[in-house]
Parts: sequence; C-alpha cells; structure tokens
Amino acid sequence: MSRDADEATANDDDFESSKAGKNYQNHRTVDRVTQILEEVVYNPGMTLTQIVRACDAAKSSIYGFVNGLLANGWLYEEDHRYFLGPAIYALTLASGHIRAGLVTHADLLELHNATGLTVFLGVQAGDHLIYLDEAGSDTIDNFEARSDIRRPLLATAGGKALLASRPRNEIEAFLKRRTPQDASSVDAFLTEYDEIRRTGIATNVRRRGSQLAIAQVIDSKSRGALAAITLVGSRQIAEPKLAEISALLSQHIQSWVDRRAPTREAI
Repeated sequence: MSRDADEATANDDDFESSKAGKNYQNHRTVDRVTQILEEVVYNPGMTLTQIVRACDAAKSSIYGFVNGLLANGWLYEEDHRYFLGPAIYALTLASGHIRAGLVTHADLLELHNATGLTVFLGVQAGDHLIYLDEAGSDTIDNFEARSDIRRPLLATAGGKALLASRPRNEIEAFLKRRTPQDASSVDAFLTEYDEIRRTGIATNVRRRGSQLAIAQVIDSKSRGALAAITLVGSRQIAEPKLAEISALLSQHIQSWVDRRAPTREAI
C-alpha cells in the first residue's frame, strides 16, 4: 500500500474514531469565518473596523475573509457596512424549507395563479443569480432551482434583468471579467440591453427552445434592484402573450413595492 493510501486510511480511522467519541476539533479558518458571519448576523451594519475589533484579529486577515464572503454572496456591503448576504437563503431553498425575504410566498402564488407560469424569486450573489423561493407546478423547474442554486447572470432572464439595472460602469466591469467562453452570452446581452432598459423586461429561451423565461427586477428607490422575479413556462403558450404577461408581472411587482410592509420576514 502506498504512503498516501496509508495516510488516507489513518485519517479515515481518526475521523471515524472522533465521530464515535464525539471528539470534534475546531478549525481555525472555519472558526474565523463562522465568527465573522455570526457577528454580522447579530450586529447587522458593522464596519470592517468593528468586525476586526470583535474578532480581535489582524485587519489584513479579516479583510481577506470578508472579501471572500462578499465574492460568494455570504455577505453584502452597503456604504462600507456589512450585512448577511443572499447565499444563506439559497441553502434554505435547497433544503426545501423556503422562506422568502423580499416578498411573501403568498405573493408568488398569487402571481402564479394570475399567469399560469412557474414563478421564481432570485437575487444577485457576486456574478451569479441565486433563487430564494418559487411557486408553481413545474416539477423539473422546481428541482433545478433547488439542485443548482447558483446560475450565471448572463444565462438567466432574472440575471440579465438584474445586470441591466446596474450603473453602466458596473456592467462594463462585469462584462470585462467574462472569459472567452462567455463571448456569445456577452454579445447577446449587449444586443438585448437597450430593450431591457426600455421595458424593464428580460427574456431567456430555455430547454432547447421549448421554454420562455420572463423577468423583471423589484426596484427600491433607496437601494436599487433588490431581486428579480422570473416567470417560466411553455414558449409556445407564453411567447404570443408576452406583452400581456409582462404587464401582469409589472403590476404585481409595483403593488409589492408600493405596499408598506416589512422587507424581510423572520427565518
């Protein structure tokens, strides 16, 4: 048996022994990341200086951890203050215990009943779209939302709607980060950009052309685009009624924006 195999077997034995005896050990990196997240959960709006002080660690070290958490959507930054990001809600969705934070699940069901299409609520996390909640009857779509929680922005109607709502300099910076393999998606987005900005509606053809996705952002005057609502259904049925469906989508979103209610429900 090779040395690597011997070490792997020894590690497996140690792991099984630790499970049997519940002799779990802390891991410094995991502990630090956990502490940062917990500090922000219990003290939303902390600055980097406050996080450094709470963790009693070097600023450069904490900055690295925070930057990584921002990049993956576990935190988000606003005016140099940090809040829990959308990625945590995606895990809730994947587990099947869905709790929507920006609109209620009843809102999504109402929109589903009005349009007959599957409805998804998604938010931007770094360069991806993450679905937080869904309502509708398409089993395959619902399974995909739970099993693939991160979607490239340019590959989804909701992602394109969110991206188009950003300031021009942010859009340009995002597109410059794309790889050569993304060239066709970038070209398609640039072709659609003016129409998305004009109408507020982004579309995407899915499943080899059999499905159509229609999306619009939920826009807050104070914080900009908070999330995207995407409707998905048969292209053959939805495409001829695109204008009607888009109008219904806009009406429902506007009613949510106008409603004076808490923007986040308890988890």
